[in-house]
Parts: sequence; structure tokens; C-alpha cells
Amino acid sequence: MPDFTKLDPANQWLELTTTGDDWASADPLKLQSMLVSAHLIRAFEEKVLELAGSGLVHGPAHSAIGQEGGAVGSASLLRATDQVNGSHRAHHQFLAKSISYVEPDGMLVESRFSTGVHALAQRSLAEIMGLAQGFCKGRGGSMHLRWAEAGNLGTNAIVGGGVPLAAGAAWAHKRAGAGDVVFTYFGDGATNIGSVLETMNLAAAWKLPLCFFIENNRYAVSTHIDEVTAEPRLSARGLGFNIPAWKVDGMDPLAVMLASEEAIAHMRNGNGPTIIEADVYRYFHQNGPLPGSAFGYRDKAEEAEWRQRDPLERLARELLERQILSEAAVAGLRQRAQQLMEEVSAELLETIDGKKRIIPALWPEESFRDFGVRGDLSEFKDLRFTELEQFEGQVTQGKFIDAVSSVMRRRMEKDERIVVLGEDIHRLKGGTNGATRDLAALFPDRVLGTPISENAFTGVGGGMAMDGRVRPVVEFMYPDFMWVAADQIFNQIGKARHMFGGDINVPLVLRTKVAMGSGYGSQHLMDPAGIFATSPGWRIIAPSSPFDYVGLMNAALQCEDPVLVIEHIDLYTSSGPAPVEDFDYYIELGKAKILREGSRLTVLSYLNMVHVAIEQVQELGIDAEVIDLRSLDRASIDWETIEASIRKTGNVLIVEQGAIGTSYGGMLASEIQNRCFDWLDQPVARVHGSEASPSISKVLEAVACTRPVDVAEGLRNAMAAQGHPI
Repeated sequence: MPDFTKLDPANQWLELTTTGDDWASADPLKLQSMLVSAHLIRAFEEKVLELAGSGLVHGPAHSAIGQEGGAVGSASLLRATDQVNGSHRAHHQFLAKSISYVEPDGMLVESRFSTGVHALAQRSLAEIMGLAQGFCKGRGGSMHLRWAEAGNLGTNAIVGGGVPLAAGAAWAHKRAGAGDVVFTYFGDGATNIGSVLETMNLAAAWKLPLCFFIENNRYAVSTHIDEVTAEPRLSARGLGFNIPAWKVDGMDPLAVMLASEEAIAHMRNGNGPTIIEADVYRYFHQNGPLPGSAFGYRDKAEEAEWRQRDPLERLARELLERQILSEAAVAGLRQRAQQLMEEVSAELLETIDGKKRIIPALWPEESFRDFGVRGDLSEFKDLRFTELEQFEGQVTQGKFIDAVSSVMRRRMEKDERIVVLGEDIHRLKGGTNGATRDLAALFPDRVLGTPISENAFTGVGGGMAMDGRVRPVVEFMYPDFMWVAADQIFNQIGKARHMFGGDINVPLVLRTKVAMGSGYGSQHLMDPAGIFATSPGWRIIAPSSPFDYVGLMNAALQCEDPVLVIEHIDLYTSSGPAPVEDFDYYIELGKAKILREGSRLTVLSYLNMVHVAIEQVQELGIDAEVIDLRSLDRASIDWETIEASIRKTGNVLIVEQGAIGTSYGGMLASEIQNRCFDWLDQPVARVHGSEASPSISKVLEAVACTRPVDVAEGLRNAMAAQGHPI
């Protein structure tokens, strides 16, 4: 019979319950301020449901009526420089943090609401209604609320999607050393999401000042928590990551405040993340003005039981018992909060033929549709742009991988905001390929080896970038791994600027390498250009020489948009023109380069296939113009250079290595034929890989990818279609 030893968790897990003494000793102003905030939030949410029921809110209205205690209890202790983010149900948290920002000294129950509170209510309601004066200019609506000045990082419609971003902000706070903290709010459903658990692990390993605040309202849309987890006490999640956790009654705002006080002290002292689980209850269905019982997944008795524990009534009752307030004062507060929302909504609506409608002048202009998908590149004003032919510094034949590491070293020496993170980048003498060589020794606090948790560390990078004090460079060993982090890459980082109103910068660089030919098989070898080019928000560069890599990477690190930098394993060991000492020049984003002039055929390519195309053109003796695209995103395609070449040649061949299904060339060919149809003598021709992913078999891998022989065949076919067979 073996011996068994009971193991205790490495950190505490506590349930906090308030006593009469706690209420007696609580600051009366703090209690009053929480009651005022809770009533403002309740009246706001009721107005949102009323407008939604009248068809004046386009899209969902996820109310948090009943859950105000968790929001006001935690936000009451946060500084203006502390930050929060939340999920799709986050009006109450957004308002609670914003109220504490506009009223930092608190509010008395019998005081009139300030102009700051009025403006907050109006802009928040305008955003939910999709109007131009909203915090995100009407683009965010109910689920994407951001007010950076007040510490609201941005709420999130993807369950658990905002949690990694909050960790990025927390890392920036830790580095700044001012003791600021971040609260990331999410529900019971998100505790089963991988990105949340990944972020808990990473935050604990790095001791980030991040509170994982779980609003356990027991239901997803209609699925009860007991159906989806064997441990419905969700704060238990912290035990596996050595995170201290507190479980509280979220209908008791003072209990939430006291737990938050403990958690904040822990985080401000540099001890790492915390978890607070608040048991709360949403009085209404997932979305809209009807109760859950109307849909049959819970009964009226359960709803009535929870309503008896209403957080607003609990606060008022305690203040009445201490004779701090009268019943008339509480009733007056309720009336004034409702009146405020009547006034605010009246400023956004008009009545025509007896029916209310949104004042037409308040809608965003249609011309605002695409504004802010990317920035205007004004950050590049007065920089030194140069091409190899005009470069005045010393040039030598250097290895591509040396240029990669050298330019990163130079930029990190010059810009302390740059931080590099990814798997194994701090080991193996510069990661798996040497791209980060010497950086960990030179900048130990800015080269962050991460857990194998792509969703979390990509989101951390996104949060760092949106914080504004950090310029992260995130490395993916292989492009295929990005699909593990697809939510953070495409739903969060790529959409953030546009979604939050068009004026938020997201200066993140994402590096990865195409490794076709390395034998790593179906889940390592893709070319991501086509997927990124058809997704909004990203800029894409694909350098083909050491010199170009330096100039384009400098541009990527200057850019206020997220930039994907694609490299190729074949180029790492190749040599080409490279700077010797001057690593401070820039190559303009959106500028292709003619590497070989010709008059009969325009060949468009990028990365290593540029060199393959040139070799095959020369071997076949074709009068072809070969253009290195370099910038691949829609906003940066160099149509001036491409169109000038097509006018001259009348024929186009696009050469790429990757699979046809995710190819970049399909999008590019369609654009060329739309723009240049009258100049083309034949349809745009393409050379690309097969439909199948590359296999481990050397033979099957080779035939799945574009080979020199395939490029030669494509060139012959393009010339034969002109009547000039080779």
C-alpha cells in the first residue's frame, strides 16, 4: 500500500464575508459614493433596455442590472491611472470606472450630478446607440467601449478576448514602477476559455499587477454553470497557478470592496496577480429587456430570490440603519438618476409623427466608414528614406540573418520602448534561427521568453502596444502557430484601431518565417501573406535582401499600426548587400522595387521567390521585368510601379511559393484585373503551390511548393500566350 501525503496549494483561497462591524466601520462617504454610482448605472441600464425595446439600439444590449455590486465595489478603490477592461456585458464596469474618474472625491447621495457625470452618461449612451459623439464615434456600440483617459482599455465582444490585452497593460505598469494595477472583468463562461487560463499562468509567472475579476452569474446564455464545469467555485482556478483568490458575495458591494482592497494591496506591493470571484445575478436575459424565465431556462422563484439580495437595496439599507441617510434621500437619488437619463436620451432623440427616432445629424458620416482601419503614416515625416542605389554608407555582402539581429540590436539600443517576446527567443544563442542573437544579454528585462501560449503572449503584446509606452515585437517560430492566436491577431490587434474609433495606435511588430523546404510538415510551413492581406488593420512587409530588411524593419518599428514581418528560412543563410555600420535608414512602406527591367512580361513576387524568378528569367532569356513587391497589405501595394510596368508589358505573372488556398496571389490578381484590364493582353497568370499542405516526405514537400521548374513553366506559358513560345 503506497503512502499518501496531502498537498496544500501554494497560495491562499479565501471566502470573504462582511460582518456588522465591517459596515459600522466603513467610510460613510465611500458607501454613499458606491450607492450613487450603483443608481446611476441602474438607471442607465434601464434606459438602454427601454431604447432597445423601442428599436433605437441597433445590435445587442447586454444589461448588467443586478450585477452593479461587483463593479462599484471594485472600482471604488481604483486610482485614475489604474485601468480596467471587460467583456460584452460591461456597461456597469465601464461606468463605474469612469464615474470614479470624473468624480475622484466621491459623491454624496443628496448632491446634484455634475456636468462631468452628465457628459459621461450622454457619450456612453450615444456610443451604445452608434452615434458620432460616442466614445468610439459610434463604431463600438454596446460591446466595445473605450475611454483611455478614464482608464477604460476597451470592452470586448469575444468571450475572454480582452484578458490577454489587460495583461499587456499590466506588464507596462509593472515596468513603469508606479504601482498601478489592472482589473480585467469577465464572466463564468470565460473561465473555461484557453486564453484566460493561459494568461493566468503567464501573469503569475511574470508577477503582473493584474486582477482577474470573475462575475459568476451562473449562466452563459442559458447554460447553467453546473453543466459545464465540475468546480463551479471559479476562484479555484487560481490554485493551479499560485494566484491568491478571494470569493465574495457580489450582491454585497462592501464585501467586494474589502476583497478588492486586499487584492490591490497585494498587487501594488509587487506580489503579482490576484483573483476575485463575485457571485452575482443578471436579472434579465443574456440580451434585451425580458427576464431569463421568459425563455424557460430559469424560473421566477429563482429570480425573485436573487432580487431580494439587490445590491442597491443592501447599500441603502445599511446606510439607513446607520442613520446616514433617510428613505426620502434614497428615493430622491433614484428619481434624479432616472431624470438624468431622461435628459440625456432627450438630447439624442426627437419625436416625429408621435414616434421617437434618433436625431439624424448625430449619426456618423458615411465617409467615416473606413477611417482608421490603418493610420496615415504621419509618424514617418522627416525620416531618412533611402534605397540601396542611393545609400551613402558602407555596404558589404552580408548574411540575411545577421541583418535581422543587427537591426534589432540597433533599434533596442536607440529606443527603450522596444520589447521582444516569444518562445525560446532568450535561449539558443538567439532563438531557433539566431534572429535575437545577443539581445537577451544586452537587454535582459526587454527580451521575454514566453510560455508556449500563443494566444496569451500575442494578446500581451497587443495590450503593450495599446498602452502606448511599449513597442512590442512578437516572434512566432512558424506562421501556422498564429492560428492558435487567431483571436488576438485578427479580432483584437488588427481591428482595435478601427473598432475603437480610428484614433488608437497599435504599434506592434509580428515576426515569423516561412519554412517551406525544411521538412517540418503540414503544421509549420505555410505562407501567411494571403490570410493577413485579406484581414483588416495589418500592414505586411516581406524583405528579400539584408539591406531591404534593415530599412523595412526600421519602418515597421516606427509604424503606429500593427505590422507583420514575413521572413524566409532560405534567405537566412543567403548573402546579399548589407549595411556595415549605418542601421538607421528607412525604406518607405508601400514602395515596390524593380530588380530587373524588361518590356514583354511583368513578374511580381516577394521573399525568396524574387530571386528564383530572376534566375529563371535569366536562364530562359526572357525580356521580363521583375518587381519585388516588399509591401503586401492592401493599403501599401505600390500601384504606381505595378501599373507603369503593366502599361509597358501588357502581361503579368505572379510568382509565390505557398498553397493556392491561402495564397496572396489570388487577391492580387483580382485587383490587377480590376484596375488594369484595358492594358492586359491576357489574363493575369500565376505560379503557386498545390492545394495540399507540404508533407514531411521530401518528395511530396517539394511538389507541394513552387519549385524553380514551376516558375520556368509559368514563364514559358506566359510568353507562349503572347505568341512568343520559348
